[in-house]
Amino acid sequence: MQNKYNKLKFHKCYVFIVTLLLFTKVDAQLASNKDEFTKQDTLRGSITPERAWWDLSYYNLNIKVQPDKKYISGYNIIHYKVLESHNVIQIDLQDPLKVTAFSQDDVQLNYDKIGPAYFVYLKKKQVPGTYNKIYVQYAGEPIEAKNAPWDGGFSWKKDTNDNHFIATSCQGLGASAWWPNKDHMYDEVDSMRIAIDVPKDLIAVSNGRLRETYEYEYGGYKLYEWFVSNPINNYGVNVNIGDYVNFSEVYTGEKGNLDMDYWVLKDNLIKAKEHFKDAPKMMKAFEHWFGPYPFYEDSFKLVEVPYLGMEHQSSVTYGNQYKKGYLGTDLSRSGWGLKWDFIIVHEAGHEWFANNITNKDVADMWIHESFTAYSENLFLDYYYGSEASADYVIGTRFRIQNKIPMIGPYGVNKTGGDIYYKGSNMLHTLRQLINDDEKWREILRGLNSEFYHQTVTTEQIEDYISKMTKKDLTAFFNQYLRDVRIPTLEYKIKNRKLSYRYVDIVEDFDMPVEVEIDGKTEWLFPNSEWKTKPIKNKDFKVDRDYYIYSKEIN
Repeated sequence: MQNKYNKLKFHKCYVFIVTLLLFTKVDAQLASNKDEFTKQDTLRGSITPERAWWDLSYYNLNIKVQPDKKYISGYNIIHYKVLESHNVIQIDLQDPLKVTAFSQDDVQLNYDKIGPAYFVYLKKKQVPGTYNKIYVQYAGEPIEAKNAPWDGGFSWKKDTNDNHFIATSCQGLGASAWWPNKDHMYDEVDSMRIAIDVPKDLIAVSNGRLRETYEYEYGGYKLYEWFVSNPINNYGVNVNIGDYVNFSEVYTGEKGNLDMDYWVLKDNLIKAKEHFKDAPKMMKAFEHWFGPYPFYEDSFKLVEVPYLGMEHQSSVTYGNQYKKGYLGTDLSRSGWGLKWDFIIVHEAGHEWFANNITNKDVADMWIHESFTAYSENLFLDYYYGSEASADYVIGTRFRIQNKIPMIGPYGVNKTGGDIYYKGSNMLHTLRQLINDDEKWREILRGLNSEFYHQTVTTEQIEDYISKMTKKDLTAFFNQYLRDVRIPTLEYKIKNRKLSYRYVDIVEDFDMPVEVEIDGKTEWLFPNSEWKTKPIKNKDFKVDRDYYIYSKEIN
């Protein structure tokens, strides 16, 4: 027996040391780049061997929230399919929360821990093709958000009537900040139960549909059980707790009747009923551009929270203070941004790009944010026309910094830069190149059909758009996604001759561009070499819809 124990102990140490050495090597390679990353970045951002061998199928999350203590406790039963035989599984939970027990088939399991990653040693043989589950019990005081939703965690607030007003947000930080899970974007769970115990004078709202409520006979707590029947990413899961009231409507959409539910603080009911009229307007515009809302089975919800808002799946959170624009301001300075509520439109737009189509690695977060930032001007296009839409997206260009590429480094949980409005202007430019709005709409809807409920890479998006347009867009995407320079069209006019070329471009960049010459719109086909064209006067202007610079030289 002692021999057997020693062998098991040696095997555990060996696995732990090999894992540690693996990430030490990766970190050393990453440290040689401009950014330096930690082991925790690598464990959080990469598909480790202890993640790769199993596929998520179901979460059964149970959580008790004690607002007065800012304390949570509960368990998650993680169901999975075995893809390869392995005996170590990685489960993530961030300090200061602690796992108090791991078990499988009622057998307690041992583990090692590196930062937020628990490496759990399974005793049961993991047979490929079979389904298993692991029980994870945990408790503690979760990370408290200092400036939600950007830094994330639990927001422990009070409403104006001194009632508890609580919400979670964890994009970037990771869902493991408040519940144990497989905390990587590449693997979405197929469905999920979320059961929340809260003081009985409060209401808990989460993702999907409310299946059951139950008031305990003792202890002063009430259970709210929610169920998500569609795949969901970890950061899309949320808990919202407050003195809520509910109102609803049924929207007749492309797939039939869609339940649209609104959960707001009691004191805000009257103004919410008026202000949330932007929600069905949003749904109408986005079903037109992107296709059917992706989660009819789980309904659509807007839930008031004590922070600005977030794209939690089927449970979009709202904190824009019932103002038009972004907290009453226009992010484009065009005037058009004050025609609609930014949070309702932008965060709900993520239901298509982020929740339906989800990046496998957060380095490709531009897929979420660029398309959704672009959805803002598509909303305007639908209701106010193409010029209003163009005014808005062009008006956001002053916010672009062009300091780092839009695609971030892979495997370390790091996004790129300018993923909002550089991305939306890239897509607006691409629409001009296609020069066929019905084809463009077909592409946007096709993306949501082709990659329905899937996690994707940048390359998949690039390849799909190139295939649909029958254009080689390699240099186009390299320029805008992987380079910080903006193409500049240099030109000079002399002796009734226009000379022009591109500078600040990647290899093979030759994007056509519409210009006005002598009062007429024409296409130019610049590249890195000088080209010439006759011109009568010095009347020359580049179409504003193309995100390029133009510069006259002597």
